[in-house]
Amino acid sequence: MDIQPGDILEMKKPHPGCGSNQMLVQRSGADFRLCCKGCGHSFMIPRSKCEKKIRNVIRSSNNAEV
Repeated sequence: MDIQPGDILEMKKPHPGCGSNQMLVQRSGADFRLCCKGCGHSFMIPRSKCEKKIRNVIRSSNNAEV
């Protein structure tokens, strides 16, 4: 999967803290740094684990290809 910083990931399950299922990608690589769009909680998760939990990727306007 091609996931870049600035993309919003729609996850299969909601964040336990607030119930939001949208996460902002702050860093990508072997692991992701995600920030919850609902409560602002920031956390790291391994790429392999995160890719299994993604339902949809919403591309940021900065990363849109023409």
